[in-house]
Amino acid sequence: MLKKLKDLFSMPLEADNAEDKDKKIQQACAVLLIEVALADFEHSESEQEKVKHLLQKTFDLNSAELDELVEFSHSKGAETTSVHPFTSLINEHYDYPQRVNLVKLMWKVAYADGNLDKYEDNIIRKVSDLLYVAHSDFIKAKLSVVEA
Repeated sequence: MLKKLKDLFSMPLEADNAEDKDKKIQQACAVLLIEVALADFEHSESEQEKVKHLLQKTFDLNSAELDELVEFSHSKGAETTSVHPFTSLINEHYDYPQRVNLVKLMWKVAYADGNLDKYEDNIIRKVSDLLYVAHSDFIKAKLSVVEA
């Protein structure tokens, strides 16, 4: 049983080469965006479409790559109980402006349906802390999305 738990926590984010590393980072970002979309326990089509649009734009994915990434990330998000493995991977490979941008993308997903739920706010705040994003940048990212 302990071996299964160890395998579960070590398996998903190990990358052997640069292409694999990029794919794992994409998956980590996708899981975090999907977590925001599902945080309010509602399946909002506008939030799901926003996730897809942001992933496609951010990572320059074709339709098949996007569908594969979203499907994988939904299943991975359902399996996991913590965002820590995903934020750790992002911290390892993203510089500060990229992490702030990810927080901004999370705000865009949260506001896609025109309503910010307290659970969406909470997950973004938690991820922002785990990404070591300064509170002032967290607020600036939120305000830039609200004003847009």
